[in-house]
Amino acid sequence: MSRPAFKRILLKLSGEVLMGQGQFGIEPETVNRVAGEIAAAKDAGFELCVVVGGGNIFRGLAGAAKGFDRASADYMGMLATVMNALAVQNALEKLGYDTRVQSAIPMASVCEPYIRRKAVRHMEKGRIVIFAAGTGSPFFTTDTTAALRAAEMNCDALFKGTSVDGIYNADPKQVPDAARYEEISFDRVLNDNLKVMDASAIALCRENNIPIVVFNIRETGNLAKVLAGDGVATIVQNQER
Repeated sequence: MSRPAFKRILLKLSGEVLMGQGQFGIEPETVNRVAGEIAAAKDAGFELCVVVGGGNIFRGLAGAAKGFDRASADYMGMLATVMNALAVQNALEKLGYDTRVQSAIPMASVCEPYIRRKAVRHMEKGRIVIFAAGTGSPFFTTDTTAALRAAEMNCDALFKGTSVDGIYNADPKQVPDAARYEEISFDRVLNDNLKVMDASAIALCRENNIPIVVFNIRETGNLAKVLAGDGVATIVQNQER
């Protein structure tokens, strides 16, 4: 599989990845392993920023389905992403890497407010920037946040770390013979309603020509392999690339 060369990437991590084998919360061993993956990518010369979801603690849509006001539930989910971001920051700094957490909801006692130019400067200085609290507004997912931040940071690609090794034509957990795509266009993802990211995130990446690389973050060392062009993944990009 031939992939474009990337220099600056945004890594989107689902909150569920951080709970490891548990059903809820943050598993320190898993967070340390994920931090090691990020550190290895940094050592390979990539400029990195990260968006972490909050589904391991609280998911806004699920809360709304159970009777919470949707806006309030989304704000609760945003606060969950801040907890996850601080956990990832702590693990990275224990490994000796400079990081900054920037939150779209100002909370100066624990992290910086999100300021685009400041975030870019941090990356230029070699720091790993972790974006928390989504967009700061309800009704937007962390997938959309990842696409937005990737565009704002002028990233070459958005890497989405999930529990599967790419995009399939059906759910591989339910359909054993589902076929995995090596490469697929943004339009095909939208037209076939493939649930890799929400439609607004896909459209935002399409309009800004930011490829999305979907890979399995649960496999140790896989991020470095995919960045090097050797790992198993699916790349979503405009057809003309």
